[in-house]
Amino acid sequence: MNKENHFDTIVIGSGISGGWAAKEFCEKGLKTLVLDRGKDAKHIQDYPTAYMDPWQFKHGGQVEQQTKDENPIASKCYVYREDAKHFFLPDAAQPYIQEKPFDWIRADQVGGKSLLWARQTQRWSKYDFEGPARDGFAVDWPIRYDDIAPWYSYVEHFVGISGNRDGIDAMPDGDFLPAWEMNVVEKAIQQRIEQQYKDRPVIQGRCAHLTQPRQIHIDQGRSQCQARSLCHRGCPFGGYFSSNASTLPWAAKTGKLTIRPQAIVESILYDDSLQKAIGVRIIDTVTKASQEFFAKIIFVNASALATNQILLNSTSDRFPNGLGNDSGLLGKYVAFHNYLGSISGTMEGYEDKYYYGRRPTQPIIPNFRNVHRQETDFLRGYASFFGAYRSRGGAFEGVSVGGAYKDSLAELGGWGVSMMMQGETIPKESNHVRLSKDKKDPYGIPQLITAVGYEENDYKLRDDFFQQGQEMLDIAGVKNLKVSDSNQNPGLDIHEMGGVRMGLDPKTSLLNKWNQLHLVKNVFVTDGACMTSTGTQNPSLTYMALTARAVDYAVSEMKKGNL
Repeated sequence: MNKENHFDTIVIGSGISGGWAAKEFCEKGLKTLVLDRGKDAKHIQDYPTAYMDPWQFKHGGQVEQQTKDENPIASKCYVYREDAKHFFLPDAAQPYIQEKPFDWIRADQVGGKSLLWARQTQRWSKYDFEGPARDGFAVDWPIRYDDIAPWYSYVEHFVGISGNRDGIDAMPDGDFLPAWEMNVVEKAIQQRIEQQYKDRPVIQGRCAHLTQPRQIHIDQGRSQCQARSLCHRGCPFGGYFSSNASTLPWAAKTGKLTIRPQAIVESILYDDSLQKAIGVRIIDTVTKASQEFFAKIIFVNASALATNQILLNSTSDRFPNGLGNDSGLLGKYVAFHNYLGSISGTMEGYEDKYYYGRRPTQPIIPNFRNVHRQETDFLRGYASFFGAYRSRGGAFEGVSVGGAYKDSLAELGGWGVSMMMQGETIPKESNHVRLSKDKKDPYGIPQLITAVGYEENDYKLRDDFFQQGQEMLDIAGVKNLKVSDSNQNPGLDIHEMGGVRMGLDPKTSLLNKWNQLHLVKNVFVTDGACMTSTGTQNPSLTYMALTARAVDYAVSEMKKGNL
């Protein structure tokens, strides 16, 4: 037996949830292998553009046209720029088949998209976990808010979440650092909306940025957020939470962590006689050679669609249609967040007011549709994010060079206001992913087919957001309102979820209340693939809490001899 290939646990993926799994397992004394398809990336030393000035970029921060042409999917992402494009997986590296248009945005380094995420973090409420059973749009969640609330607190304390204690039932408070400030116009909008609507509180956004580091953050080697708005380059200060700055170094200092980059997991190995998974098979992205690793526990955290792809490709005599897939539901009921709608306008007055510095979040109006009961002709609802800002540089006639032009850039324009929706989509069996029977990627793995699209409910949400958002902003005094449909493909929200959903019944779900495959007890899924429904909140905080909870259970079961 090659002991170098044997571990207590294997974690597939090193992003938001994979990093947490690694930290928790290593802290509990388990020899842990983390596998990632991307290149290695160490905190600070592998952030090549972190300290560069704007004039040091050859194309002024823009991506050259040839690169865009070669990466028509990745280049749609809002942070795919000259200073961060090296963090993205090139389109050609692992192609997939779009039966319906779907923009699959993927990272290409250890730490995954934790270096690229928008860092907005809100807890789910009891209404989010109860909604599917109440309204009948998905299977019942096997857990409730009270099951996960202690784990929200646990991860919030370590991550560092800024926010106010707002006392809102639909978006519970957490273990917060001091919040970022709203500016004067945002406060005016807040006051006017809350005066008019008693069910629509306006709160400052909650985000994974250190406004006032605690000792636990200093112990991680992290420091206060500098509000540079350069987060997508990797933060050398550790001002925002990432696997690279936080969980992976924390795991490494235990001496129990091994990270194997450039390792695509082809499949999970299942032993029919033992009736459990025994390891994984990887393909080296450089040499194309395959290799096998073995462990007692396997956590699949490759990102929602990649996790589906791995499990679908993990076939055996016992599971010919994918690991744990007796129900035939693996890859089905994929959902995402609806970002179709946005609204813009202008605010008169306040021209003697400004705001200081940058900030990494903006105000939010938590979902107010169908929260306590079904009230509309559509299911679920949406959160509304908004912000107020002042433009720079007044109207200038003449060439855009020279002292006069430079001086004009220092002139302040009027106030603008923008608002966007983040809507819940309804998981449907028709929205699914599956493996191609004849097309493979450069590593010999069957390509994933995406068949995920919008439904009538999504357009009803968008239209309601347009109506309600304009009404709220009009009441707040915002003028010249314009609505815009992004027409973006599913996937570009980068909040895809489902396919390996949690549930109470093995006939209608793949995972139990501990994120454990119903039929393969030593395999767990705690990334976006596990989600039964999407809620209207940003999902990463929930992934982290589910992961910490599942690891605690898995280690307990292993010690009892049940895994």
